[in-house]
Amino acid sequence: MKARVRVGCASAFWGDTSTAAAQLVEGGRLDYLVFDYLAEVTMSIMAGARMKDPAAGYAPDFVEVLRPLLGEIARQRIRVISNAGGVNPQACATALQAACTAAGVALKIAVLLGDDLQPQLPQLAANGIREMFNGAPLPAHCVSANAYLGAPGIVHALSLGADVVITGRVVDSALVSAALVHEFGWSWQDYDKLAQAALAGHLIECGAQCTGGNFTDWREVPDYAHIGFPIVEVSADSHFIVSKPEGSGGLVSPLTVGEQLLYEIGDPRAYLLPDVICDFTRVRLVQKTADSVGVSGATGLPPTSQYKVCATYPDGFRSTASCLIAGIDAVDKARRVSQAIIDKTAHLFQARGWPPYSEVNGELLGSEATYGPHGRRQDSREVVIKLAVRHPERQALLLFSREIAQAATGMAPGLTGILGGRPAVSPLIRLFSFLIDKNACTLSVSLDGQLHAVTLPAPAPRQAAAVAEDRQPPRPQGRAEANVALVKLAVARSGDKGNHGNIGVMARHPDYLPWIAEALTPAVVVDWMGHVLDPIHGRVERWYLPGTHSLNFLLENALGGGGIASLRIDPQGKAFAQQLLEIQIPVPQHIADQLA
Repeated sequence: MKARVRVGCASAFWGDTSTAAAQLVEGGRLDYLVFDYLAEVTMSIMAGARMKDPAAGYAPDFVEVLRPLLGEIARQRIRVISNAGGVNPQACATALQAACTAAGVALKIAVLLGDDLQPQLPQLAANGIREMFNGAPLPAHCVSANAYLGAPGIVHALSLGADVVITGRVVDSALVSAALVHEFGWSWQDYDKLAQAALAGHLIECGAQCTGGNFTDWREVPDYAHIGFPIVEVSADSHFIVSKPEGSGGLVSPLTVGEQLLYEIGDPRAYLLPDVICDFTRVRLVQKTADSVGVSGATGLPPTSQYKVCATYPDGFRSTASCLIAGIDAVDKARRVSQAIIDKTAHLFQARGWPPYSEVNGELLGSEATYGPHGRRQDSREVVIKLAVRHPERQALLLFSREIAQAATGMAPGLTGILGGRPAVSPLIRLFSFLIDKNACTLSVSLDGQLHAVTLPAPAPRQAAAVAEDRQPPRPQGRAEANVALVKLAVARSGDKGNHGNIGVMARHPDYLPWIAEALTPAVVVDWMGHVLDPIHGRVERWYLPGTHSLNFLLENALGGGGIASLRIDPQGKAFAQQLLEIQIPVPQHIADQLA
């Protein structure tokens, strides 16, 4: 057994940089190289590609990035794990095997199967499957349906001697935790170690986001052009260090890592994964050396007996038009032009006997549209009209697409043209999430032309009241005498969980947390972010993480349907944290003076 295992992550999404893998292979001293490609929208895109071409449906970037590195990977005996298989992992393996053969490199490539539930959808519908958030029945036609598998299948593939493991849908963190369970021989019932392993995966699964990318203090991050991708070095006791290749750009600090810790989570006491329920509230982050941070303190509980499944289905069509309008009173002109386009096309729909728009979303980029009522810039002399619409019939949106052009000559002055030309019409894909028993999935590993069955470990008995009590942050001592912007007291990052958004806020110093928590109540966040919350089902929940002096906010039903269905300019809540960081926090005068 190795004393330490080094894992680097070269991809955060399908379309990430092609340079990270070479950087990590050449300078990372790795045992494992992992690639994360999948999101719900990615699965639907891949499913559509497979419908057109049975050999498609995976991330070809994976093969192209690995192709020139295969010899060095084999020489260093780096093992590779990736969910690049998407909805067609066997085709991905075939393509990689062809690349290995052409390069004269012998690598054993394993494929994890069992996440694809598309063949079972009729039976699931007959069994009364319901959406886990709103109780809706399973749609009649889904283009993808995949269970979020855990680490056991990957561990089994590694135990069979695989050099490369390609999966379909697994939880992102399993790419890392599987390597650690395999190398250290951890028990599937050692939940504290599994939680630490999951945290290691969670921190690096988004690539450079924990090495200075997307960081609040972006001015402090050196050399974006050569930013380092993350490495975790994990000990057998599960403690680990986050770092990056020596000499690379970027920044690794408790704040950069802390932002990623809070990214896209809900209740930090119960981060639900297939192999463990994680409690991140007592995690501690300590600067070890320049650009390395020690991480400890995650604890775990037995998992549930279910997998989460994400299906995607078409729900009508969408089209988005963008055009620049400039000059005097640009904002007012843009508002009138936007409304005129909608009114005119709606009248044409009615005349043809077509139903009205299902949804219309107009935003004026340059007028601080993302800030809602808190926007301060209404006098911009140039704005981009972004007009997104949804309709059940494609022909209606084709008409919309054609009719926009008339605005250039028949409406307000200063419209310079349609950006990108006539807008396209495409299917609108929605997400449908539900839970199934784990035994509904039959897992197997394909290796060397043989199928090897995967048996899931038996979890320890779960206790209903085992989740830790929701601790409350300390109350401030003293009197608030001045206001300072939250950004001076904290860093923050936001992201999406389906149709929910989260904002994680980490105090720059423990002394600031009580004042932040006193001012930043759920009610205040509802007021500040009310323009994104659903007027009926929108709500905000808050949790406290004492280990990192942090707060996490979950904004339920705040994304207009979520990333793959939303018509908004910010469908994944990426700018929510930036908006919240401007809110004023009352603090004692001595703190205000320190930050002046």
